[in-house]
Amino acid sequence: MALAISGCNGGKMEDKKDAVSAAGQISEDQWERISGKRIFFGHQSVGENIMQGIRELLKEETTIRLSIKETRDPRDFDSPVFAHSRIGKNEDPKSKCEDFAKAMETGLGGKVDISFFKFCYVDFTSSTDVEKMFMQYRRTLSAMKGEYPRTTFIHVTAPLTIVQTGYKASLKKIIGKPVIGENANVKRTQFNDMLRKEYGGKEPIFDLAEIESVRPDGKPAFFEKEGKNYPFLVPDYTNDGGHLNPLGRKMVAKRLISFLATIHSVSTSPK
Repeated sequence: MALAISGCNGGKMEDKKDAVSAAGQISEDQWERISGKRIFFGHQSVGENIMQGIRELLKEETTIRLSIKETRDPRDFDSPVFAHSRIGKNEDPKSKCEDFAKAMETGLGGKVDISFFKFCYVDFTSSTDVEKMFMQYRRTLSAMKGEYPRTTFIHVTAPLTIVQTGYKASLKKIIGKPVIGENANVKRTQFNDMLRKEYGGKEPIFDLAEIESVRPDGKPAFFEKEGKNYPFLVPDYTNDGGHLNPLGRKMVAKRLISFLATIHSVSTSPK
């Protein structure tokens, strides 16, 4: 995916630091809640960015003992662990739904306290059938929740990318050419809106897209298309237009740990 940034100075250094500070401090009690659970997170590269951010946070918390392991082997869940693994193939969202279900069905379902997976920004293009994709996701989660009621399944909004800005972007809009990043972000937002509508207020949602689209100064990042505003990834949080850089991954990691600490899952016993 070709992505470009024009006319972006990245903001003041103190504003960037504030972005991490605004994510809040993780209390010792929150860390303890997480470290006592069996968690499984299925992902691809942006998920790896987030896990790296968690590992970096742990380096600052020398008294915290959180077991992080890349695995989907049921034997590794006999004791509390924050496990993660690659699932499916990028640009094939159906394969991610199927592989996540497979992980649950081959030993993790009912054994883990919390389980979730996320799509990647590359799973969306300007031609993505968002409704079909969401229906596949909803069927998968519905089946897993029915089969493994003692596991808490959470939902994650799809990550965003930056969009082209500056005079070239303005010129493209004038002559009717697509602006880099806009159409795919429209599709991601459509999916995320479906997810929020379906599960908001009913089941836990980690709104990754919302976190990615708030600037270090607290202002939202969005573009307008056909009379509607759509969020995009703040350039300060990425070096390549889609993956999270040290600032972005640390900020998201703090939000995820705080979020997971609020999940009151049913305690499970090793099987």
